[in-house]
Amino acid sequence: MRFIWNRSLQHAVESMLVVCGLVSIVAVAQEYPTRAIRMVLPFPAGGGSDLVARIIAQKYAQLLGQQVIVDNRAGASGNIASEIVAKAPGDGYTILFANSSMSISPAIYKSLSYDPVKDFTAVSMASSYPFALVAHPALPVKNVKDLIALALAKPNALDYSSAGTGTMSHMAMEMLRVKTGANITHLPYKGALPSTVALLTGDCQVSFVVMPVAAPNINAQRLRGLGVAAKTRAAIIPNVPTMEEAGVKDHVALQWNGLFVPSKTPANIQDRLYRDWVLALKAPDVIQKIRAEGAEPVGNTTAEFSAFYKAETLKWADVAKRSGTKVD
Repeated sequence: MRFIWNRSLQHAVESMLVVCGLVSIVAVAQEYPTRAIRMVLPFPAGGGSDLVARIIAQKYAQLLGQQVIVDNRAGASGNIASEIVAKAPGDGYTILFANSSMSISPAIYKSLSYDPVKDFTAVSMASSYPFALVAHPALPVKNVKDLIALALAKPNALDYSSAGTGTMSHMAMEMLRVKTGANITHLPYKGALPSTVALLTGDCQVSFVVMPVAAPNINAQRLRGLGVAAKTRAAIIPNVPTMEEAGVKDHVALQWNGLFVPSKTPANIQDRLYRDWVLALKAPDVIQKIRAEGAEPVGNTTAEFSAFYKAETLKWADVAKRSGTKVD
């Protein structure tokens, strides 16, 4: 039997190849995810960022169609968790839910086993809230100017607490010191809770505290609010001025958190992770739960989050250099 090849047959074969190609592309796109996703957190369970991560992870799992396992790997200002994800295969099954400490680490550690900017793609911010500068009520200061004047008159006579060296509560005060010349002694604690307890009991006099903790203590007059480290006042404590209103220009310190993936992760997987991340953050129940934790949900674009993250990294590098902050 003789096989006859003509233009009609050629067109039919080409059409079949195109269809098969499209089916293959769709199949590849639908392959991810086919198993559980591990979301690594650089902080212990129970804190504010951990609670936000778990709220999002629950909705995220529903949208992705696979379990999202929250894996807390605290330690070394987040470097343990970041290293785990940086060295992961980049297949979308190991992702990082990092916070603001990630933008500080490259400035204060002599050497890291990963590059916080080059080795990661900042996919989208989850939430953020500002720090507030607060004082123990027994300290004879009414505002930021009083505090600076007292610190200048009595160098190192005042103590401030932080959640640890290299944390945002530490760097926010170092920023204040380099901007004003005020010398206040640093008392690092192992976490935000003991740092706040030290302030409430009078073991130290001042501190930068995250808004969800600062606001109720200010409103209950257990602490005195001096300034909000944000561009606008906080609605929950409207009578407390911003740091700029209080006389310290460009003093902004935010506790933010968000989704990062290894930069080697394929674009189609990054797109899928981004799409469902934003959908999760737009869900009314997720918004309500995150706001109940005192944070504000964000869900910005990858370009916006990447630009913000790079700017934060440069800002805290400058503060670390000027203040001499290092971790040996």
